[in-house]
This record gives sequence, structure tokens and C-alpha cells, in this order.
Amino acid sequence: MGRFPSALNWILTAAVVAASGVLYGKLFFHASPLYIGAIYALFCGMPALAFERRMILPRLNHWMHSLPTPAFILSALIVDFALIAIGFAMAGGLMKSLNLINDTWANVMLLQVDVYIYAVLVTAIIIFVGRVRELLGRDVFLSLLTGRYRNPMQEERVFLFIDLVGSTAFAEEHGDLRTQQFLGSVFSAFAEPVRRYKGAIDDYIGDAAIITWPLRRGVKNARCIRCVFDILADIEANAETWLKSYGRVPRLRAALHGGSIVTAEIGIDHHKIAYFGDTVNTTARLESLCKTLERQVLISADLARRIELPDDIAREELGDHAVRGRDQTLGVIALHRARRPERKAIGGRS
Repeated sequence: MGRFPSALNWILTAAVVAASGVLYGKLFFHASPLYIGAIYALFCGMPALAFERRMILPRLNHWMHSLPTPAFILSALIVDFALIAIGFAMAGGLMKSLNLINDTWANVMLLQVDVYIYAVLVTAIIIFVGRVRELLGRDVFLSLLTGRYRNPMQEERVFLFIDLVGSTAFAEEHGDLRTQQFLGSVFSAFAEPVRRYKGAIDDYIGDAAIITWPLRRGVKNARCIRCVFDILADIEANAETWLKSYGRVPRLRAALHGGSIVTAEIGIDHHKIAYFGDTVNTTARLESLCKTLERQVLISADLARRIELPDDIAREELGDHAVRGRDQTLGVIALHRARRPERKAIGGRS
């Protein structure tokens, strides 16, 4: 149920780290080949970034985050120094062995204070940018960076509302703190399928998450539908882990709808990309119909007409339903995993 950066993000991060090493070499060692700074930077920076993302030594990272802030800062500096020093020694030793550097073993393998400070600063900047990007979401981060929605724009988007069933009962039984941990794990389980199908988690409201795509991106290859069923499949595949951690497997309800909305950047001290229009409200009302109609996944007929369903997804027509706050009725379709036909036994017996 962990979360790791995609291969593309990792490649881009490595490129930035290597470029920082090249820059350091140009500033302080003008005669050195560019590749020396790049290799040193990769060996020094990437382990520190991997540790921060809990890709290496995850238990130590988890323990450090449980410490009081002063102790955490001290331990982080010690661990970063150790990782950077080891990486520096490995890079220097490797290049010295390959005759890429003509210097003493001590000079090429022992970390200097100025190199350590530079490596820490570069790593901190990359981590900060990554955290802001994660906090806002990829699409929102880029939109705020470019000012795309500074003036309101009308566009078409797909919205997916996913609600956790039984969260109130869980809170009454286990308390608010444990419930928040449960919700955090559930929402974390959404991250990889959403990334896989090029969506964006727009917001969390109580025990529900709102996921969105530009319409063309969301309907292409039925990404928005595949995302829902991959989330459900991933949770089912990890049922034993959920039972062991929380005593239950999350049950979800989901609704999909799409259409025209107005997108705008709002706020003064706190900026946010917000969506306005009937499409968002209708998706929320459609999700509430899941309980009424006793179906796990619903999609509006309007959106379903624009999507070619995957072969393993079956549709169930549920007719038109009145939706609160909407003058016209809404065509509703339930989606299910298609049952595989049973194989007949030899001789015609089933």
C-alpha cells in the first residue's frame, strides 16, 4: 500500500541531480570533465532522495519520522551525511579505478564539507518541489506554475467520486485517530491507479475522494472506468493486509459523470484550482444513488455513451432517475466485472 515515484519522475529527478553536479564542477573545478560532477552528484544525491521516499531503509525512515522535531532534524542530518559520504566514496573509488580521475585516493573518496553542504541544498530543493507537487497534484501544480487558469476557462472533464462505506461505524468502534489512519491508507491505495490512468486526485472530503480527468483523456481507452476497477481489484488483492492492519477490508462506492464545467484559479493566500458547474454536483448526487440503488459503481448514461467499455466490464441499465438539484432526470448505468463463462466438462457435464 506504499507509494513510489513513477519511472519517468525518477529519470527526470536523476537528470536534475546530474545537472547539479555538472553545475558544481563548472563553478569550482573549471578544468574537470563534466561527467565527473554528474557521477559524483548521482552517487551522492540519489541515495538520499531514495531514502526520503522510503525506497531504501524504510523502517529507519519511519522511526525517524516518529521522533520529536529537534531529534528528527539531527537524525536526518546524520543519515544524509552518511549516505552522501558513502556515495561520494563509491563514485570516487569507481572513477579512480577506471582511471577517469588522476588524483589521490583520499581526495577522490573523502567527502569535503562544501560538497556536503551543496549536496544537502540540492537534495532539499528537489524534495521541496516534489512535496509541493504531491500536495497540489501534478496537473494542478503545472497549472498554477503556468497560470493556465488565472482567467476562468470552460472545459469538459470527467469526475469520479469514491466514498468509503461504513466509516462512521468504524469511528464509533475505533475512535477518530484510528479512523484517520484507516482513511489515510485507503486514500493512499488510490494513488497508483490514478497515476497509472493519468488522472488527478482533486480533493478529499470527509471519507470521499474526488478524482478528475480532462474529458478526452479520461474517456480514451476507458481510463476513468479502468481506474475505478483497478482500485477495487487492488484492495481485494490486499485483503489479508487490510484485515491484519484494520480488522476489515474497505468497501467503496463510486460514481462517474462528465461534462462541461468552468475551471478557475481561486484564492489569495491559498491558491487552488476549483471546478464549478452542474457536472460536479451531478456526480456527487449520482454517488449518493449507489446506496439507494444498491450498486457499487454507477456511471451516467451521458458519459457511458462516450466510452467504449472494456471487455471485462459489463453494464446494467437502471433507467432514468431524478437527481436532487437537477431539473432533468439522469440516465444511470451500473458497471460490474463481467463474469467469465464457465467451462463445460467433457461429455457435456457442467
